[in-house]
Amino acid sequence: PTEVGSTRALNMRTPKQLPVLAFALLVGAAPSASRSLLALSMEGGKQIVDNARVTVWDVIWPSSGAHGPVPRATSDTVTVALNDGPTRFVDVLGTEKTITRSIGDIRFEPKGAGHREESVGAAVPHDIVIELKDARVAALINKSGFPNAFPRPGSKKILENERIVAWDFTCTPAVPTPMHFHDKDVVVVYLETGELASTAPDGQVQNN
Repeated sequence: PTEVGSTRALNMRTPKQLPVLAFALLVGAAPSASRSLLALSMEGGKQIVDNARVTVWDVIWPSSGAHGPVPRATSDTVTVALNDGPTRFVDVLGTEKTITRSIGDIRFEPKGAGHREESVGAAVPHDIVIELKDARVAALINKSGFPNAFPRPGSKKILENERIVAWDFTCTPAVPTPMHFHDKDVVVVYLETGELASTAPDGQVQNN
């Protein structure tokens, strides 16, 4: 079953705004029994979430050493950049391209595609990589009386396709979000440090 939560940010113990990327996932699946080919290729990857819907990796790409061919991903993937700077991308055909990226840039790749990142200069590419598992799950019907989590005031849609909807949202100190209902699975990537207080409909508060 899909996990649903209704929360709102009541206060941020941080002197600045907290940028957030939220990915509303339109699909889910049964857990995989073994590590994916993508995971085996990510030498600098650390698994931080694995459930029936997604596997999420914190990846610091190796900056040196021999590199073999880029494997084809066995699932659709979303990559979120956690640092700025020039980065060399190598795809499954061996084609190389150097781009200058910014924190929060996202890249969607369908199953069968894939890439490796290499440092250009001092910055070592640091990403969150999200593997989307295969079975499709419809959005939940919202009977809560609260608005859906997105769109919300201050949010901006930055990508949408048949697998995901990605929103860029900045939490502002002392400005709570409305109480809301998550009709889709959500993966949240924080782009700055800070603390959020979330309040459930029953009044219970959890600091994140």
